[in-house]
Amino acid sequence: MNNIELADRFQKCFSSVVHDVMRNMGFKQFTLPPTIKPIKQNHKICSQIFTVEGEVGKTFTHHETLLAWTGLLSKAPKEKIIICQPNNQTIALMGELSAETLQDKKIRGYIVDGGCRDLEFILNIDFPVWCKFFTPLDVVGYWKPTHFEQTITIGDVSINNNDYALADIDGVVIIPLNHAEEILLKSEELVSTENLVRKAIKEGMDPQEAYLKYSVF
Repeated sequence: MNNIELADRFQKCFSSVVHDVMRNMGFKQFTLPPTIKPIKQNHKICSQIFTVEGEVGKTFTHHETLLAWTGLLSKAPKEKIIICQPNNQTIALMGELSAETLQDKKIRGYIVDGGCRDLEFILNIDFPVWCKFFTPLDVVGYWKPTHFEQTITIGDVSINNNDYALADIDGVVIIPLNHAEEILLKSEELVSTENLVRKAIKEGMDPQEAYLKYSVF
């Protein structure tokens, strides 16, 4: 199974289902903080991750920060999800020109442990973004990316480049690359079983009886 097919099949599942599968498999600390939310409720994305980390610098120039930011946009590989740890809770790390550029490059979405701006425009072009807050403040003369494709941490979750992310209205789960196919197959199986439980209850089965029969709820 290639990476695109795997991501597309994961996207037909739900973050809650994948969470339950990974919990039952013994994984810990793979769900991003609930403060990171989609700007549009019906967005759902899954793909491999392109990791970015950055920092604030008091001596950064206008040109230096924009050169570094556009370099990030240039480096981002198509079909990936960018996940950014800005180490900053003040500025926006996504805006209208950047969102449109990434969309044109076929980036599947952007997740940031920080802020976003130009919300009206980004909603109009329907580019998927998960963030913590909105602000007009931007990166210019203040922030730049410093590391790409290295392990980053958001909350208590370590995120490796090329791991998978599944993001929807419930939140974001990080799926380790080496276990992705096994997790996918178990998630698809759980979706099917939950559909049987739903059907049984609609046909009159007691919910506790349904749980005892199918061992899920």
